[in-house]
Amino acid sequence: MSASEVRRTYSDSIAGYITSYDPSNDRFGLRTTDGREFTIHLDGLLGSEIVRNLGDKDRRDTSGSTRDMLAEGRYVFVYGLFHQWAGGERIDARQIVFAEQRRGAYVFEQPNWWVQQAAEIADFYLRGHFPDGVYDWRGFRTRLTLHGSHVADHQAQDLRQETDTISRLVYGLATAFMLTGEERFLAAAESGTEYLREHMRVSDEREGVAYWYHAIDITPGAQRKVFASEFGDDYNAIPMYEQIYALAGPTQTYRITGDPRILDDIDKTVALFHKYFKDEERGGFFSHIDPITMDPRADSLGHNRARKNWNSVGDHAPAYLINAYLATGREDFGELLELTADTIARYFPDEPGSPFVQERFHEDWSPDRTWGWQQNRAVVGHNLKIAWNLTRIRALKDKAEYSTLAERIAEIMPPVGSDQQRGGWYDVVERVADPDSGAHRLVWHDRKAWWQQEQSILAYLILAGVTGDPEHRRLAREAAAFYNAFFLDYDDGGVYFNVLANGIPYLLGTERLKGSHSMAGYHALELCYLAATYTNLLLTSQQLTLHFRPRPDAFPDRVLRVSPDLLPAGSIQIDQVTVNDQPYHDFDAKALTVNLPESDEPLRVKVVVEPADMRLRINSEFDGETAHIHLEGILDLQELENFQRGLREALSVNPRRVEFHLCKVTDISRPVINELLFQRTKIGADVDFVIVGSVEPEIASMLVATDAFVLDMDRACTDE
Repeated sequence: MSASEVRRTYSDSIAGYITSYDPSNDRFGLRTTDGREFTIHLDGLLGSEIVRNLGDKDRRDTSGSTRDMLAEGRYVFVYGLFHQWAGGERIDARQIVFAEQRRGAYVFEQPNWWVQQAAEIADFYLRGHFPDGVYDWRGFRTRLTLHGSHVADHQAQDLRQETDTISRLVYGLATAFMLTGEERFLAAAESGTEYLREHMRVSDEREGVAYWYHAIDITPGAQRKVFASEFGDDYNAIPMYEQIYALAGPTQTYRITGDPRILDDIDKTVALFHKYFKDEERGGFFSHIDPITMDPRADSLGHNRARKNWNSVGDHAPAYLINAYLATGREDFGELLELTADTIARYFPDEPGSPFVQERFHEDWSPDRTWGWQQNRAVVGHNLKIAWNLTRIRALKDKAEYSTLAERIAEIMPPVGSDQQRGGWYDVVERVADPDSGAHRLVWHDRKAWWQQEQSILAYLILAGVTGDPEHRRLAREAAAFYNAFFLDYDDGGVYFNVLANGIPYLLGTERLKGSHSMAGYHALELCYLAATYTNLLLTSQQLTLHFRPRPDAFPDRVLRVSPDLLPAGSIQIDQVTVNDQPYHDFDAKALTVNLPESDEPLRVKVVVEPADMRLRINSEFDGETAHIHLEGILDLQELENFQRGLREALSVNPRRVEFHLCKVTDISRPVINELLFQRTKIGADVDFVIVGSVEPEIASMLVATDAFVLDMDRACTDE
């Protein structure tokens, strides 16, 4: 065969770290995450940009300065033309996406990145389902188009309201309120919770249990309750995961409001799990029960008879149980978390048979490798979800086997579950490697789903924060970079369901939708909430603000528990609390609890939490003319970026005078003083930079030596 017969040209993407730039030949070196080296060629047909967030007004085009940004060590995505021939390859870049504003400064590690994204996603769903601004859930439809509108009602299948879809959206809206304090999100979450309770819930007082309908069908004159599931894999059964996810939204709403009726629903649904789904003899929970007899061993269940799976065991923790524990501190919820984690650690690992966990079982815990679509296949995201949730539960129940398994999964997943060339994580793969290639073959396609990216980001973020392992942080950054670069829909809003391997959105069939049986804002907003939590509190030493709205009858003993997640004991604390916009001091900073005052109306509670070992606090206020910048801690090179960010925010209001309150600063470095000098020059000669209050003598000496600041040390520092 001649060389011309094996030539081919195609477009594709590649992601990695810049190793060098050769300006004389207009090319740069790129190392992929698995260590392979490539040469990327540039020419005049090149564009570039920095990853932007939902809600950013303008595209962050850097085409004119692309070559100046090709610094060694920067992580980039390259889309271009791949030319291959016998014995050679050339990659011509056409578009480059930078994940960093500058080397090491990843855009999604800005303290407000995920908060802004959460607000934009939540608003997308509000506009789609409630275009008139009235949160009447009778008009909710399970399916939502790519553009954020309901599918026409004449398509009969769109008249169905699925319980889990509503609950997942309620979770997302409640979560958006916790991050932003925006009233519209809470109003929609509370009305959605009430709608679920009124239309989808059955409370059996005699049995002491509650259960949830699969759906209701809306007709012009009536509603039809759909008791058993009519989703394909679970047809005519009551699957445990549907009952689990029915609690997701109400439980998150309970964290905010403390509505005792919701807690009663949680307790009665958990009672249902123990009464009908739990295997008291062999442990764990059955995946399905018969809707008539409530028997998990009924012949009518077919391939779901006497089965257990990942969803029936593992989904408790993230969907409702961790949040129920965080809101109540109750030991029975903690014990159930421990039970699920113990079960996973005991039965799910499958090495050396497979690097992936076993996900489906018979009732005696023997593997079920012939079930339906799954056969002997692995869902990549479920492995990462286990690593993430075992790390969370380890903070509550200190068992070494949890972290051992979590870190083992994190170690072995990248080469078998991620795309080592383009970035991102795959969907379903064969659990056993192909004997010829040695690879775990992709099952249906090479697309990447939004929720599987979420699991990878959260797994590696929390592991990086807990262990301090730089490899975990590198993988978290790569996953977050891929998600933010390719899943955000800047045109219509929200996030895409799936993208192709190269990051281009896949927009066919149900994967074109942004509302469906599988998608309703839950994973995207859970990601925003917990990525903000782990990034700010465990990795970048930033504060996190949370919002609550406790009712007059909320929470036993009027104790509001505000821990954002299960984090290592003693790692975070409360910095400040306001109630109805006034400073409030009746709280236990270390216990992360607020003793609520008596009230006849719901209270507006805002809580700022921070790392217990926070090195630098910076906040500012503006009185119409003067910007007051309050600093506490260490101002050194490590905190330079945080200082720069806070300073830019304070100066963005164009003050006539800037006062720096440094009485609680214990050390300051030359780069920080240089930044002050730089900004002093930029802001103009008519604006004074004033150092207020008593300052450490060494710091005062360094500032005086610049001859660039007004020193007003006779005034009392407002932080003294």
